[in-house]
Amino acid sequence: MEPRDIIKTLVVRRGEGDFLFVLVPGDREISWPRLRALLGVNRLSMPDKDVAKEVTGYERGTISPFGATTAWPVIADASLSGDPQRRISLGAGAHGVAATVFADAALTHLDAQIADVTDLADLRGA
Repeated sequence: MEPRDIIKTLVVRRGEGDFLFVLVPGDREISWPRLRALLGVNRLSMPDKDVAKEVTGYERGTISPFGATTAWPVIADASLSGDPQRRISLGAGAHGVAATVFADAALTHLDAQIADVTDLADLRGA
């Protein structure tokens, strides 16, 4: 798989007790200004590892939007959508375990909001 097909599931705190999942391709990073504008908020943050586990049921590095303890809203970067044959790999709840699925089918199942919320990451030296 290409780095763009390995998807990071990030937990973002919108407010007290209000979280969401953001699906980010491996070669991209969140554009915080675009995500804040999309959500109509001035501030977003990433919870620490203990809070992330508490609100998802998963340890950091294993988080998946599938089977989380709460079905938080999902925002998927627009670059993930549009090719019905594209397969992506998502964390599957344990270290070293992933699920490979058709991107569009997964986004439909998750009722994901599709939006341009990332920038290309600088992978030099990574």
